Order: sequence, then C-alpha cells, then structure tokens
Amino acid sequence: MRNRTELAVPAALLVVLALAAPAGAATSSSAGAVAPTPPKCRESSLKISAGPSGRPETLRVSVTNRGAHACVIDRVPTVVFGDLDGPALPVPETVSGPYRVPAGSSVHAAVRTLDPAATELHVVDRLIVAGDPAHRGRTFGAASLGMPDGIRVWEPVTTRWHRSGAAADAALERYAG
Repeated sequence: MRNRTELAVPAALLVVLALAAPAGAATSSSAGAVAPTPPKCRESSLKISAGPSGRPETLRVSVTNRGAHACVIDRVPTVVFGDLDGPALPVPETVSGPYRVPAGSSVHAAVRTLDPAATELHVVDRLIVAGDPAHRGRTFGAASLGMPDGIRVWEPVTTRWHRSGAAADAALERYAG
C-alpha cells in the first residue's frame, strides 16, 4: 500500500508540470534548442596547474582542456591538502555540477589555504588538484608552489572555475574576504 502512494505522487506531479509548461515546450526547434552537454573530460586530456597567486596563503589552480572537443569537469575544483581529511570547501557554497571547458581553453580557480582568523593550523608538504572528484588529480609539492616550509592550512576554501585568473581572484575576495 505504501509503495502505491509513493508512486502516485510523482506521477501526479508530472501531470501537473506537463499542464503548467508553456505551449510548445515539449517540442524542439532550432531557435529554442539547448545544446547538449559535452561528455565528461578524460583526465588524460586535462593539464592541471597550480602556483602562487601573489597573495598570502592563496594559490591559483587551473585546468586546460588539451582535447579536440569541449568537455565538462565539475564546477568546483577538488583540492586536497596532504593527508588531511576532505577537500577545500567551495565559496560561495554550491553543489557539484558540470562546467564546460572548450577545446584548447583554460579555466582558473583561487584557493585560500589559511583562514585569516585561524588560531590553529596544519602544515602539509603537498596538495592534490583535480578537475573532477572522480579523477586522481595531480600532486604539487609545497616548494613548487612557492612554500618551501610547507603549506599552512586551516579551513581552506576554493572558488568555482572562472574563465580568467583575475576573475577567480576577485571571486575569492568577494566571497572569502
């Protein structure tokens, strides 16, 4: 009996949504057609980069699509610090979703490793950056990031991907202060 009720609600909801849709919404035309989402990027077709951003306790990461066609990565980079639990959190808060990267193009994100108000911190010797949580990612040693004494970490945050490094830096400033 319970299963019928659960199945009846979604079916009823579909009928309501279909009736509420604008006329012609179910038909496709070239004028209103939405381009299909490109396939997920293969990790082997991505070049991952990371380096200092010129601001204290902040890094810039980027992904370049070296493939011949557009593909999608997650809208938020996966940035993990050494053996610490969990990746940097996105600012503004968001959920996973596709982000289109045209062939030959790069996208950028800014990562703040240390909260300015932190009273504690960890020091790690490396970080791992991936364009998609399903990818293994690329490891960067602290020294290669301009931090020879280690990466200082406490409550790290990352922006979503942006089309330029300047836009990523501005987003970090706007959302993470």
